[in-house]
Amino acid sequence: QVQLVESGGGLVQAGGSLRLSCAASESINNFGAMSWYRQAPGKHREWVAGVSRTGPPNYADSVKGRFTILGDVAENTVYLQMSSLKPEDTAVYYCNANDDGSNSDYWGQGTQVTVSS
Repeated sequence: QVQLVESGGGLVQAGGSLRLSCAASESINNFGAMSWYRQAPGKHREWVAGVSRTGPPNYADSVKGRFTILGDVAENTVYLQMSSLKPEDTAVYYCNANDDGSNSDYWGQGTQVTVSS
């Protein structure tokens, strides 16, 4: 069973930075894509950023230029570097791994990010 464990969330002031980590129980190269999603209170879960095995990273318009997704194959970890944070970035952030062979999705438990104004 694939396990994803997020960490790195916390409370930060607007304009600050955080780095989220998603540690996978197996090589991230086993997955077709790794992504970050977020869910704010009262809202649907939304896609934030993703990186595929073969393509460049992609970002939601709301975070483009501020967030960077990076995969570290040696550490089996995907990072989300977040800078210039805004109060509207406040949400629970979830890591997702998509197994393109079985078309299965795996999720972490989430990590809370709170940005104060």
